[in-house]
Amino acid sequence: MSLYSSIASTGSCLPERVVSNVQLTEFLAKRGVETSAEWIETRTGIRQRYICSEEETNAHLASKAAIQALERARLLPGEVDLIVLATSTPDQVFPSTACLVQGAIGAKKAVAFDIQAVCSGFVYALTIADSMLKSGQFKNALVIGSEVFSRLMDWQDRTTCVLFGDGAGAVVLKADTQPGILGCKLHADGSLEHILNAKGRIVNGQIVGDPFLRMDGQAVFRQAVSVLGQSALELMHEADFDPSKLDFLVPHQANVRILQSVAKRLKLPEDRVVVTVGDHGNTSAASVPLALDVAVSQGRIKKGHHVLLQGVGGGFTWGSVLVRM
Repeated sequence: MSLYSSIASTGSCLPERVVSNVQLTEFLAKRGVETSAEWIETRTGIRQRYICSEEETNAHLASKAAIQALERARLLPGEVDLIVLATSTPDQVFPSTACLVQGAIGAKKAVAFDIQAVCSGFVYALTIADSMLKSGQFKNALVIGSEVFSRLMDWQDRTTCVLFGDGAGAVVLKADTQPGILGCKLHADGSLEHILNAKGRIVNGQIVGDPFLRMDGQAVFRQAVSVLGQSALELMHEADFDPSKLDFLVPHQANVRILQSVAKRLKLPEDRVVVTVGDHGNTSAASVPLALDVAVSQGRIKKGHHVLLQGVGGGFTWGSVLVRM
């Protein structure tokens, strides 16, 4: 009998503190950075974002999202066999954030590890978990995207600091006799590392190099629009799936203009594109599972719907996963 995997439930967690564009512009003004709430929303679609307090950690957010997903799947932590967590902002060098989550929620028998593909991280993690469940070695997996990108921000760089927020999203992936994950397609191009990076590193107890996120916004925009549309069509062709039967697109929530451009290429009406960037900002690897959880919780995405999940980010990495919910 062939083995497959399917998404059994979703979950999410956001920090307690909401920062509106007005509040952010007041904060930046004190640091000599001039901008306006209107400028931010007009160019990005972002109205607010969530920012962690000093006490809130990546593992804290990820654990809460995981617990919510498990409760909705009616699964106990002790029944989890695998935790794959995507993040570019771990709480520490090691152990992995996945191991911290495993300990926090009591999933004692779970294999746990992190993967790092920046904003494509959740799509990469879901692809990895799908393959591992298909092998027959695992039955129940937690796939998590969790980020605290606010801690990589240079608050004097207007081109980046207005874009990002913190949060976590999770899904429970279960082994199944019927395919829920219909296809996955991942890509990377390391020659484009210069358009989006955070190059700082720890050497002998000191930070060496630039510790902040840096981005060539125009280059990232052009690349994202090009590869996401291409990736979607490529995957649906390989899966022998008619694009007209797609119920929803859940793309990485980076910039509303990117989402609109990809939807146009796929000939999808706006009401079939899940857009949460206005409320969350860009939460990197957390953005896709956060958006998915919002749409599921609102009752927009239902069991049986065909959904395309897409990520694109630093590396340069990108990918798509086609799902039957």
